[in-house]
Amino acid sequence: MGDGPIIAARFALFGALTLLFGLSLFGLHSLRGEEWQDRRLIPFSLCLGGLAAIGLAASAFGFVAMAAAMGGTSLSQVNSDTLTMLLGQTAVGAAFEIRMATLVTCVAASILLVRHPAPALGTIVVAAGTALATLAWSGHGAASDGGARMVHLGADILHLLAAGAWIGAVGALLFIAVRTSHDGRAQVRTLHRALDGFAAIGTVLVALILITGGINALFLVGVDQLPHLAASLWGRLMLAKIALFIVMLAMAAANRFRLTPRLERAIGQGDHGRALGLLRRSLGVEMAAAMLILGLVGWLGTLEPVG
Repeated sequence: MGDGPIIAARFALFGALTLLFGLSLFGLHSLRGEEWQDRRLIPFSLCLGGLAAIGLAASAFGFVAMAAAMGGTSLSQVNSDTLTMLLGQTAVGAAFEIRMATLVTCVAASILLVRHPAPALGTIVVAAGTALATLAWSGHGAASDGGARMVHLGADILHLLAAGAWIGAVGALLFIAVRTSHDGRAQVRTLHRALDGFAAIGTVLVALILITGGINALFLVGVDQLPHLAASLWGRLMLAKIALFIVMLAMAAANRFRLTPRLERAIGQGDHGRALGLLRRSLGVEMAAAMLILGLVGWLGTLEPVG
């Protein structure tokens, strides 16, 4: 079996868990009171439950696909002994079991969101964050040895959580912006407050992503190999990922320093239609770049890094 099914499963898994963690964290941090239950903003129960279900399916498929790739067989011919060995004797198997348990918890908590929004959302944040962190054991960081392994895994986990918080917030803001009508004054005020409140947090998340990304680069590539990144497929994909990250940074800066203040002025003038449209486009580009990055992450994990 080729790498295609594994790449697709990794993309679906990274996408689902990133959005599950980031969206639930955004709701807990940025929304107030009954806004959690306002389906005109974000239908949290449906979105979070659906993302957790996708995560369960993608994780199960990816695990079986990995076993098939290890055994050189098709999905239908995977040996049960191989699956048992992976589950019981490897860190990847232990991470898989934890991930499945936490995602089942997320599905259950999403059902309780309507009646008990605060505790249910808090439960999902913790469970989804744990599930997202387990993906570090399916990456290159788990291959390090000794003390370097702990540093590399720690950097990987922080990188995943910071990226999840950022991408999930962008997805939530885009969702609200798209669903906000030109006469939806309450919704557009909520959008502006969330954008304004996320500005400082976004700066911290970007700093974490840059620091942990730099640590990972030192482990995977090394300073001496950086000039030769473009010589391998892995390196070219990593350069594309960095370019897309720069696009996200540019859009985030435009949102913070130009479009959010412009939306505030437009709200004061009672005509926010054009400002809202510009913000939708900017958030859309930022989210598209984020999804492409997750696709590249799914691909990069199947290749050997340079260095």
